Order: sequence, then C-alpha cells, then structure tokens
Amino acid sequence: MSGRRLLGTAMAMAAIAGVLAVLAPPVQEMTATVLAAQDTVDRTGAEALLTAAAGMLAWGVWAWGALGLALTAASALPGAVGRVSVGLVRVVLPGGARRAAALALGLGLGLSGPLAATTLLVATAPAAAAGPVPAAVPDWPVPAPAAPVGGPPDWPDAPVPIPSGSHVVVRGDCLWDIAAAALSAGSGRTPSPAEVARATHSWWAANADVIGPDPDLLLPGQVLRPPP
Repeated sequence: MSGRRLLGTAMAMAAIAGVLAVLAPPVQEMTATVLAAQDTVDRTGAEALLTAAAGMLAWGVWAWGALGLALTAASALPGAVGRVSVGLVRVVLPGGARRAAALALGLGLGLSGPLAATTLLVATAPAAAAGPVPAAVPDWPVPAPAAPVGGPPDWPDAPVPIPSGSHVVVRGDCLWDIAAAALSAGSGRTPSPAEVARATHSWWAANADVIGPDPDLLLPGQVLRPPP
C-alpha cells in the first residue's frame, strides 16, 4: 500500500464529507427533525422530514465507507493490529466492498490503466501481460480435438485434459474467491485481503488470454491455470 494512494483516498473521503456538510443540514438538526417526525410534518411538511432522513442516510453511508477503508488499511499492518483488523473488516464489509476497498487503497495490485467497474474499485490491465489480449472474450475454452480421419463414424471427441491445479469456472465464481481458496489450500490459513489482492492479479495475468480485458467477467466452463 503506497502512502500516496492512502493520502489520496483520505483526501477523497474528506472532500465527500465537505460536500455533505455544505449540502445537508447539521447532524444535530437532522436528528432532532427525524426524532420529532410528526411534529416536523405538521409544522414544515413532509419534505423537511425526507430531507433530514436522506441527509442522515448519506452521512451513515459515508461513515460506513470511511470505517471500511480505515480497517482495510490497518489490515495490511503486521502483528496483532493487522490480524484484528482483518477480522473486523470481514464483519463490517461484505466481500465485494472488501475487494473495492483493497483496490482503492492499492493493496498489492501493481496495475496501470483504468477499466470500467460497477463498484468503487478501479482495476487496471497488467503492466506486462502474458501475450496479446484478444479483442473479444471467448464464450468457451478451445473445443476438444475432432476424431482423426478414418475412425469409426460414432467415435466421440476426446476430452480436453485439464492441467493439474487448474480451476474450471462455474456459475457464481469470481477471481477473488478463486485466488483466496488457492491461498488457503496452499498455506493452511486464512489469507489477508492484501495477499488475496496480489494473488487475484497473478491469476488474471496468467489467464489474460482466456478471461479477456475484464477480470470481473468469468464464463462457466473456462479453464484457468494457476499462476507460476
């Protein structure tokens, strides 16, 4: 995790807090408005109550995000502080939010060049990808070789052998979970988000010709080989 990335994330959160402070009423005023909901509606109308509720919800989301980023950053620290933070971040953030926070803080992902994503995460293409990336993501792996000429007409195609340690994608799989499972099986312990983030990038780089430019798009049936 670079100090520049951590400082940039902290400044972004501070800027969001500043915008909320300008656009939303003071927190004490919003709390009093929501607690006296009926009186607020009678005096100023339902719009004031909705505005206060929306402002409190926005501050709640901001506080949740700030806490998640702080715990994710602390999880990269060595010793007891890092171990405790890893446990807390799993309680505070779901899996997708943990990946977004780890990528936002640059925990071990040496990536360059933005990719569109539907969450806060900013993923990038590998700096030295293994071979050219295809223009389109294939629907399935390379089909099995056809039967040799002259064989019986009903001879079935030979199955494609799956290399040892490879992973066949099933519905619901994602690179983060695949990398985390491989780390747990190899080390016999639960890896930290920073370790999983590095392993996720390694799996993507090793299978860029199969996955394509979007690491979040895995198709059932794809065979992913483990990184060297």
